[in-house]
Amino acid sequence: MSDTNAIGLHQSSANQLAEQLNTLLANYQIFYMNVRGYHWNVKGQQFFELHTKFEELYTDLLTKIDEVAERVLTLGHQPLHAYSDYVKTAAIAEDKNVHDGEACVRGIVQGYQTLIELQRELLSLASDADDEGTASLASDYIREQEKTVWMLNAYLG
Repeated sequence: MSDTNAIGLHQSSANQLAEQLNTLLANYQIFYMNVRGYHWNVKGQQFFELHTKFEELYTDLLTKIDEVAERVLTLGHQPLHAYSDYVKTAAIAEDKNVHDGEACVRGIVQGYQTLIELQRELLSLASDADDEGTASLASDYIREQEKTVWMLNAYLG
């Protein structure tokens, strides 16, 4: 019996990567719902600007959620798909009843900081396992999100 999976990665590495990806997936799902809530509930003088920006962000997050789940499947595992599992697994907490624009933006910055940290850990693990597909995914996300954090922090002053 071979100790590699369908894409040639060692099964033990694929198991670790899938576990880390499922943790990332859980955090993305909670963060997505937080940003969706900010979009729906933001109030104040920057409503139009922030409402539009939050929609842009949650649309991008939804794409990434699908890509992360599909990467878990590519590794031969099952992605988490129950919200109760997301809440139990994620480091990002649900953010409820936030209406103030600046508080929403701070919540988004904190969410991205958590994702970036998780993705750096995933990138290291993927590099050690010679998993270019996962490493590339994590690297691309980190690059995009670091710029977004910079821009949001500039917005906050």
